[in-house]
Amino acid sequence: MPILTTRHDACVVLEFSSPPVNALGRELAEALARDIVNVGSEPGTRAIVLTGAGRLFCAGADVAELGRQPGPAAAIRALIETVEASPVPVVAAIHGLAYGGGLELALACHARVATPDARFAFPEVTLGLLPGAGGTQRTPRLTGVAAALSLLMDGKPIAADRALAIGLIDAIADGDLRLCAAGYARTLGEEWGRVRDRSVPLDGAKAAIASAREAAGRRRDGGAAAAIVDCVEAAIAHTFDAGLAFERRLFETLLADPASRGLRHVFLAERAAARLPAPLAGGAARPVGKVAVIGAGVMGSGITTALLAAGLPVALVDPEPAALERAISRVGEAFRRDEQKGRMSGEVVQARLAALATTTEIEAAVADADLVIEAVFEDMAVKREVFAVLDRAAKPGAILASNTSTLDVDALADGVRDPGRVLGLHFFSPANVMRLVEIVRGARTRPEVLGTAMAFVRRIGKVGVVAGVCDGFIGNRMFEELLRQAYFLLEAGALPQQVDRAMEDFGFAMGPFRVMDLAGQDIGWRIRQRRAIEQPERPYSVIPDRICELGRFGQKTGAGFYRYPDGRKAVVDPDIDALVIAYSREIGIERRTIADNEIVERCVLALVNEGARLLDEGIAWRAADIDVVWTAGYGFPATRGGPMFYAEQIGLSQVLASIERFAAGDHSWAWQPADLLRRLARTHRGFGDADD
Repeated sequence: MPILTTRHDACVVLEFSSPPVNALGRELAEALARDIVNVGSEPGTRAIVLTGAGRLFCAGADVAELGRQPGPAAAIRALIETVEASPVPVVAAIHGLAYGGGLELALACHARVATPDARFAFPEVTLGLLPGAGGTQRTPRLTGVAAALSLLMDGKPIAADRALAIGLIDAIADGDLRLCAAGYARTLGEEWGRVRDRSVPLDGAKAAIASAREAAGRRRDGGAAAAIVDCVEAAIAHTFDAGLAFERRLFETLLADPASRGLRHVFLAERAAARLPAPLAGGAARPVGKVAVIGAGVMGSGITTALLAAGLPVALVDPEPAALERAISRVGEAFRRDEQKGRMSGEVVQARLAALATTTEIEAAVADADLVIEAVFEDMAVKREVFAVLDRAAKPGAILASNTSTLDVDALADGVRDPGRVLGLHFFSPANVMRLVEIVRGARTRPEVLGTAMAFVRRIGKVGVVAGVCDGFIGNRMFEELLRQAYFLLEAGALPQQVDRAMEDFGFAMGPFRVMDLAGQDIGWRIRQRRAIEQPERPYSVIPDRICELGRFGQKTGAGFYRYPDGRKAVVDPDIDALVIAYSREIGIERRTIADNEIVERCVLALVNEGARLLDEGIAWRAADIDVVWTAGYGFPATRGGPMFYAEQIGLSQVLASIERFAAGDHSWAWQPADLLRRLARTHRGFGDADD
């Protein structure tokens, strides 16, 4: 492992390197420990400065190695013990980021000096874990209990000035970081000690722990937050070594927990999704300086807000001045909320809003745009009209993207002279909040256009997943199968509130009927009407259509499957229960009691089966990409890793057996097992094997 050693008089600087984020893998940790012992034992050494190469100090342990044997945890703990036991003071010189195990390494040093722009975090809780190398024991000794719990449980970074204020670091460098750290080491003289030997300040500790324990009880992280509270409490009640042993036991327990395995899978899947598969890569991504958004409805407004928040200038186009006025109001309101919540300063908000131009003239707006995003009504004829104008008015190098959620991107490209510059950018509503963007590659989309789109999505802080062209792409095609089963469950004996409760108890952010009420029941109605013509062999229950015929389109009309008397909160409606029960009677079905676990099994396995088809067809490139779509865009519980990961934990043989059991009952046509699922189950392989 590359560790660069340089001397500044009696101070030795050890610069470690593990690109791109200086992750602490086992080999690097072992090499650092050896060098610290060797350098510290040299007669001329009076202090050691430990720093990271490149743009940051250390982003923590390599998540991909966690759970493996031998993993990095033991080596990191040994490194930290070596640092702490050094016969000369070790000063951490921190720039960029010090996250997770990297921050734990810094806390084991005898002092910490950081650049003004350095940031500090313990993101382990977002992976269903806790800091397992002393972070829960050293942090409260430096910062006090309340500040430590906030840092450990929040998982979000704090700035250097905040870290200095709470005692996490000792100084902020004024000038060259390494020279400042070496100078700080000289000031220590013989008056330096170990964090482990300090006592935990008890001011406000009892109240802070009680408050944190209450907050932990509301979290869905597999118990990680509650375990962190237990560890901080142990730091108060026990010796350092006893607390460290307790922390280690809880870390190992969490590491083996299914919730953490699911969260770590999602983390790694998102990283993989950001890299184009080799067959799809090629050509350098082009810079995107200006974006035009066509359509000032709710979706166009949300996309515009997301782009402005990322610092991009945007031209928003709509033929209706009133629509533009409403969009300006929506965008302004979103930024005002950010300002009120402290996410942006007033000056930044004003700068972002100043970068918005609105116009009714599409030709002028798109003439100098590098990227044009069409976000008009979900109708092929309307979108084709827009693309015909874009083909004439946009500059030759501009990328033309549609925000369609289901329509054929290749059909849109047919009307453009250069179809290679056409793709889909399917944002999810509300677009300024939801993290997911499906990047839809057309049959003729050029590699550099796809690469530019992926880089653009990363730039605006979204998670991009590449999908092929089909009706609904990855997410909505799968969601249709979940909805199909949810509607059939109503016919068989369930009620909307039971289905939603069962799915939410499983971990979904929102049940399917509440989702459709929020999205707009009329949207699903139009899709079902279109598919009734295109796919007559795959019918839906008529129940949602009956509800739409009553003018109940969901939250926006005050009623859908639920009532919304205050405009937001869903209230169970006895009239809908009566409608559902009456429809079962109308079609001759004797309603039965349906258990919550059957609801979950039917809905989730419908996702898995369709996901397997998407993989087999090449619409989705990797099973993990499907998991990212569902955890980032549809509220699938990340603690369960996404539908494909979840299926593998059950076992694909068991999944296939359940699907075949459903196929023997009603609606057997909807339960024909995917060919890929059959092949993998019978050869005892997983979806990851199909990615190879």
